[in-house]
Amino acid sequence: MASFFTGCRLAMILVMVVLAAPVPTGRAEAQPCENPEVLRFSLVPAQDMIRELTYYDPILALLAKNTGKKIELILPRSYSSVIEGLLGKWVDIAVLGPESYVIAHGKDPSIEPFGTYSRQAYGLQPAGPGYHSALITRKGSVFTSLASLKGATLALVDPASTSGFLIPRAVFPKETRLPPLDDYFSRVILTGKHDLSTLAVAGGKVDAAFVATYRFMEVVAAGKVKLDDFNVLWTSPLLPQDPFVVRGSLCEPIKRAVAETFLTADRTEEGRRYLDNIHSDRFVKMSDSDYDLIRAVAR
Repeated sequence: MASFFTGCRLAMILVMVVLAAPVPTGRAEAQPCENPEVLRFSLVPAQDMIRELTYYDPILALLAKNTGKKIELILPRSYSSVIEGLLGKWVDIAVLGPESYVIAHGKDPSIEPFGTYSRQAYGLQPAGPGYHSALITRKGSVFTSLASLKGATLALVDPASTSGFLIPRAVFPKETRLPPLDDYFSRVILTGKHDLSTLAVAGGKVDAAFVATYRFMEVVAAGKVKLDDFNVLWTSPLLPQDPFVVRGSLCEPIKRAVAETFLTADRTEEGRRYLDNIHSDRFVKMSDSDYDLIRAVAR
């Protein structure tokens, strides 16, 4: 999948830093793998967590059948709580944002990505396993250009959000040659979720927001807003979609069954119902290196 993102504008504004890997000084003893009776699944916060989790019902039923395990859903409080769950071993399988994956993998390199969804084209969201960070304002407001936003109020999502925090802070000022966000906007707030940022703009509570294109379109699909209600003043380079991950200390047969369940979802009735729920065609395999672009920005 790395080639999917080769040549995007992001590569033009980043300098990749290559760090030398430390040389092992001794042989680590093999640790026994973990074979829990219950697999706990979580995902970074979305617009309506109860509704979002119901979207996963068909694929999680298939996952239970394929692994022979009971599947338990863990409701997250924040992006960080999902990371903490993986590190603390009370979450086994998770859907992370690209930056939250990079953070989690940096703390525990055994956390393994195995795939992501290939989205259907819909409004601002392009087809495939990529998405954009979009800067939106309310149509009919005075905020119709980047210049008009000087001194305005801005909503970001969460410090561990890629499109709702990292890209706006690290990439947007470089591409637009504008000052840092805190200097350009009069006030910058955190909403915690992309849908809350979208609704804050729609309701006039903030003047602008950075949101993920697919999360924005989920709010549109839910009938809460209309695409025509917004101006889109900037979009980021293409970003890799949210990685699905497993804890590395799980036994290999479990990890294989988890990955296979999602990667072959389009071949099963349950999987196709799940993919329809999330406006996707199929799953594609992803690896750690697919998120090197995000690491480069974070540096």
